[in-house]
Amino acid sequence: MLVKHTVEEFSRVLASDAPAPGGGSVAALSGALGADLVTMVCNLSIGRENFEAHSDELKRSLAKAQALSASLLQRVDLDTEAFTGVMKAFKMPKATDEEKLARSSAIQAGYQDAIQSPLGIARECVAVLELAEGLLGRSNPNALSDLGVAAQQAYAGLEGAIMNVRINIPSIKDAAFVQAASSEVEELLGKGSAISERVHGYVTANLT
Repeated sequence: MLVKHTVEEFSRVLASDAPAPGGGSVAALSGALGADLVTMVCNLSIGRENFEAHSDELKRSLAKAQALSASLLQRVDLDTEAFTGVMKAFKMPKATDEEKLARSSAIQAGYQDAIQSPLGIARECVAVLELAEGLLGRSNPNALSDLGVAAQQAYAGLEGAIMNVRINIPSIKDAAFVQAASSEVEELLGKGSAISERVHGYVTANLT
């Protein structure tokens, strides 16, 4: 499993000429790091007298951030597995009409899986952004820059995941699937972009 590697080992695998892991796995990792920073900010705020009024919200955010981190870390490997499925489908035999049909169906199923994987990453990165925004003014100001970085990481993960959706969409023949995926991409990107800008604006204005 990729997530069991050291950072140095993961970096070496990523830099190799292997087609996977690639951008999708990095997007998932970026989102997970953002969730971890949200967790850290919660931990630096819970139990402090100044934030007692937000204690329940901080605890809920902590639990959600921990769950998102765990899920996004799983997606580091799941995204690589999804892409590997496409490559396996292309290697299927195609000597007979039956084999060609089975291969074509497998390729289409593989591409749909390869789209669903980064879509899941994108959804969860937006959720991390929502958590980060919810902590503005309700958490330890000494960790404000960390909250800003959390949002930046989550937004990078969102944009990276969406790039991985868009590169595979032209290979899908199912028009309804393409329409649904494209619509969701636009919705997620618009929502995530707006949150990212608000968090960045707040953090920048309050760092000095």
